[in-house]
Amino acid sequence: MRTLLTVNGLNASTKIEEITRCFNDAHELGFWLDIEAPDDADYELLEHTFKFHPLTIEDIRHQDQRPKVDEYNDYNFAVLFVAELAGDDIRLLEHHMFVGAHYLITVHQETSPQLKELQERIHKSPELAHGKPSFLTYLAIDTLVDATFPVLDKLDDEVDALEDEITAKATQLALNRIYHMKHTVSELRRFLGAQRDVFQRLITHGIHLQQQDMTLYYRDVYDHMVRQYETADSLRDLLTGAMDVYLSTVSNRLNETTKALTVIASLFLPLSFLTGFFGMNFSYLVNVLESPYLAFAIGVATMVVATLIQLYFFRRRGWI
Repeated sequence: MRTLLTVNGLNASTKIEEITRCFNDAHELGFWLDIEAPDDADYELLEHTFKFHPLTIEDIRHQDQRPKVDEYNDYNFAVLFVAELAGDDIRLLEHHMFVGAHYLITVHQETSPQLKELQERIHKSPELAHGKPSFLTYLAIDTLVDATFPVLDKLDDEVDALEDEITAKATQLALNRIYHMKHTVSELRRFLGAQRDVFQRLITHGIHLQQQDMTLYYRDVYDHMVRQYETADSLRDLLTGAMDVYLSTVSNRLNETTKALTVIASLFLPLSFLTGFFGMNFSYLVNVLESPYLAFAIGVATMVVATLIQLYFFRRRGWI
């Protein structure tokens, strides 16, 4: 599926002849060709009409690349990723970009709602492109980069909710989520770090392909990438802190249980001693008290007093 845009908005025709004509006029009107789920005809268009290097075509066919930028004589070939959150899992959608002096060609396998929304905005409000061909490239790159911010915000909310859940009740399910989310954030951080470095190279080595007055805009996009990387780094630290909270909560719960069992055992210790001592079958212990009722009353009273004394000291020391 092809979508062709200039600074005037969407172009109704995406035939090869019309694409070639618009490409030749790119220095005046700009040129952005977006290709979704490319087929053999699209690969032929990229390789034979635009004369892109076969290695770039191979990268698009095979996918599973890492963020990078390859420099060629008349264009830069860049691979950028957009993150999507599905539950606690991260999907990294691969986008390939041919960035020339006055044109941009984007290729991606999956549907890109961010680019589609941008295309509709430019079609309805062509003034967004500021009449500059290079501004189309900036808008597309900025849209792809900013698409990761909602994912990071949602992850941040998930981590906060997870910490509250752990504080209320630490469960094995919460521990599994911590491990899973930490792996997710680490993977996202790895790609964001590589993507940040790629875009820094695209600015410092590839800005000559674009108008010089776009430098500030691209620096702003680079700042966004740095913020995303720092946010992912912060999320990883928060998850490590959540793990510490989990271990601390489990340890405190174990301590409370142990303390309760210790108090109960301590209460029965003097009672066991008294019943064991007076339960010995010695004639003196049997005959020292003539009345069995009095002996029973004294025994029960002694055990009650011993228990009350223990409870008093436990309460005084803050154990109960």
